Amino acid sequence: MSNIVRSFAGNCRDNKQMINKKIEIRKEIESDYADVYELNKAAFGQESESKLVELLRKSNAFIPEFSLVAVTNNKIVGHIIFTKIIIKDDNGNEFESLALAPMAVTPELQKRGIGGKLIRYGFNKARELGYKSVIVLGHEHYYPKFGFKPANKWKIKAPFDVPKNVFMGIELVENGLTGVTGTVHYPEEFEMI
Repeated sequence: MSNIVRSFAGNCRDNKQMINKKIEIRKEIESDYADVYELNKAAFGQESESKLVELLRKSNAFIPEFSLVAVTNNKIVGHIIFTKIIIKDDNGNEFESLALAPMAVTPELQKRGIGGKLIRYGFNKARELGYKSVIVLGHEHYYPKFGFKPANKWKIKAPFDVPKNVFMGIELVENGLTGVTGTVHYPEEFEMI
């Protein structure tokens, strides 16, 4: 490996570590809303996710402790929101869980561990508040890094047609999804966008 390549690889690692050390994860506050809107718009290249976040904040599924921002140098560079969902089986039994959606990181800082910090912080907060699982519809190679597995492992399915490998769940506590089966029921706000 050439010295230039070694130097570049080392600098990338160092930059990632520097960014991660300077990142603060905290609960979103009302004065963050405009910045979070613009962040989601930039990260997704459209306003749908920004509008979804606005709707979710007004919903019964919203838990303020689960709308989190990543901040560095007094600038919001990441956002994640977890909302309450129900998994309902064929017998009408209902199980509470959380949906992770959406998550955004400012485009120029993606792939530097900020999303991972938001996810792990959210998992810890969810455990603190007694939640046992999280469901995500997301990238098949990204979310498994954090322990997500295809939800069909627990016979949990999406309310719409989607490839099984992108609809995933994670147990936040041991056996957190044991005995949980059925269809995920998202807050109605997800259908409004």
